[in-house]
Amino acid sequence: MNRTGYAQYQNEIYFRGVRGEKPSLPIPIEALESLARETLPCEAYDYIAGGAGSESTMRFNREAFDHWRIVPRMLRDVSTRDLSVELFGTTIPAPVLFAPIGVQTLAHPEGEVATARAARSLELPFVYSTAATKTPEEVARANGDRPRWYQLYWPRDRDVTQNFLKRTEAAGYGVVVVTLDTRLLAWRERDLGHAYLPMFKGNEGTGIYFSDPVFLSRLSKPPEEDPVAAIKAWTECFSDLSHNWDDLAFLREATSLPIVLKGIMHPDDAARAVQLGIDGLIVSNHGGRQVDGGMAALDALPAVVSAVNGKVPVLFDSGIRRGSDIFKALALGAKAVLVGRPYMWGLAAGGDEGVAEVMNRLLADFDLTMAMSGFTRIAELTPSVLQRH
Repeated sequence: MNRTGYAQYQNEIYFRGVRGEKPSLPIPIEALESLARETLPCEAYDYIAGGAGSESTMRFNREAFDHWRIVPRMLRDVSTRDLSVELFGTTIPAPVLFAPIGVQTLAHPEGEVATARAARSLELPFVYSTAATKTPEEVARANGDRPRWYQLYWPRDRDVTQNFLKRTEAAGYGVVVVTLDTRLLAWRERDLGHAYLPMFKGNEGTGIYFSDPVFLSRLSKPPEEDPVAAIKAWTECFSDLSHNWDDLAFLREATSLPIVLKGIMHPDDAARAVQLGIDGLIVSNHGGRQVDGGMAALDALPAVVSAVNGKVPVLFDSGIRRGSDIFKALALGAKAVLVGRPYMWGLAAGGDEGVAEVMNRLLADFDLTMAMSGFTRIAELTPSVLQRH
């Protein structure tokens, strides 16, 4: 699949400029975030933007990219580039996925439905979160026949877990992403200062729970009649800190879909996951939202890739902001990357069109970086194309 149209997106902006048109949304992602900050209620913005404790891990995530420099190669034919990759039997046009983000209705009323429409237009996988406000079925209808994955916050109740997996598989979700880096919420100073957790409002971030017949059967009254009791039941079910490696056998029995573990940062954990038959890994520290003072996700990537030794795909999440970030993560061994907060700022500023705009810019930036660095295929990106600074 030859895709050189991403870079052309840049020329489209310049051609519109000839007609006196300027982009409706700021180009630098930092400026777009500032616009979202001005637009959103402060507690909503802080919930999306914030991290754990002093937010040092968020800073480390970004600083880690600056430690690597791209080494361009010259006089190569880069007129045709193929950015496609295959993941679990599906070919996608670029190595980019929509990271699972819950409570997207904080940024826009349509929330995950709007993002799923944008993902449909771009043909890139959308990863639906267990903490979404919209139901998986609603999101599937908006996403159409495009690839989509289900991110599982592993509930305490096994029957609820099984039904979540059954529902999402029936709705066309093709991969299960088990998030291990958020088994409970970190000390998040911004949210604590607002005394604000959106899920406690009852109608935010509980879409799959409050539409699930198994979970609802645990309640004496429907959530609309007794929201406090429903939220209490949700908090008791949402996570189980006793889960361990042996429990992965239950998930394997509960679904026929590929299982990917998100939050792997240590090579020993990576090797153990492969030994247990897990189908893929995502190196992630949850965007710095969980462990204050934790290592940067990018710094963990090479050792995890080495431990896996090509047996399963390793994806990368946490800190992607520009095309050069995608390039560096792929060169360090990631098969694809997940993008999170940037598309949320697009969602806040312009709904599904804003999401598509942000992702098109990111893809154009990455395509241009590939061409100007002398590379035409993802397989050509290895650690040798980078220099450690």
